[in-house]
Amino acid sequence: MSLKEEVLSYCNSLGLTNIGFIKCREFNELEDFYENRKKLNVQNEFEEEDIQKRINPNHYMEEGKTIISIAFPYLHDQEHFDNGFSLYTRGNDYHRVLKDYLDKICEFIILRGGKAISFVDSNTLPERYIAYLAGVGFIGKNNMLITKEYGSYVFLGEIITDLEMYDDDNGNFEELMKYKECGECAICFGECPTKSINPNKKNSNICLSYITQKKDLEEWEIKALKGRTFGCDSCQLRCPYNKEIKFSQIEGFKPLEFMEKDYSDNIVNMGNGEFKSTLKNTSCGWRGKNVLKRNVLIRMKMYSGKDISAIKTDSPYIQEYINRIKKYIYTKAFYKYYFTSKVLKLSN
Repeated sequence: MSLKEEVLSYCNSLGLTNIGFIKCREFNELEDFYENRKKLNVQNEFEEEDIQKRINPNHYMEEGKTIISIAFPYLHDQEHFDNGFSLYTRGNDYHRVLKDYLDKICEFIILRGGKAISFVDSNTLPERYIAYLAGVGFIGKNNMLITKEYGSYVFLGEIITDLEMYDDDNGNFEELMKYKECGECAICFGECPTKSINPNKKNSNICLSYITQKKDLEEWEIKALKGRTFGCDSCQLRCPYNKEIKFSQIEGFKPLEFMEKDYSDNIVNMGNGEFKSTLKNTSCGWRGKNVLKRNVLIRMKMYSGKDISAIKTDSPYIQEYINRIKKYIYTKAFYKYYFTSKVLKLSN
């Protein structure tokens, strides 16, 4: 059995089946793509400015020879209570869950004489592109990595090792951009509330998932959330590739009890202790309780029509948003005119 086969077998024993191996190299074919994103001003605050750091994995391990890409399915069932939280946030924080798995695989490689380091959102590399090249899945028009077994409901993790066990690339950037697997389907374009994804360009700055994570919101962004507390699943929910899929068997991603009900009142009145024992343990906990409180207040007023004027807070940040939100007299006609005109301007 080759070393790659040993690693695959070990991953399979952990319940992981979507794994690929590619050569650790510079992805120079992406340089023009990233430069163009800068020119179009469609980068967001979470993206690395230095393009070389985005395309050169040897920045992390100089002697790296192979990148291992692994998909971790997170969806446990199709039925869920709409409480404003994206499906990926309902279980334990994926950073910790994936790190536990990746650390075990790294240790397996180290015991066989290699070096290995793992990454979960802790690098600037193009992880979806790497997963595509490694044959883990394809990238759809919605910009998501889509796997055969689990659709797009997966997290990605990477390992760089100095051992050679890579395969040839499964595709290339030019082929990727043809979206052959999607064909004529454009459901995700129609479902995207802000047209962040559209036939002309992809602008992550107006993606609602990103907007729910911003610390400061413009007026149109407050109106755009429409009940979303953290994240957005609109481009995934009606994707044909997500219709007949397997569900995750990873215990850490089972929805937490408080994530299966309306938790709004608890969040609005939440102190540090309750936050640390609940939301802090999820994938949205890193953003802190005040951003989540703000989004819940917007949901309560703009989506559920509740009166928030009597809510008390010691936070100037939260008070500012209460003052901004409570003045709105929400009507569908106003929303449709204001929001649609703003989105059309930003997405073109």
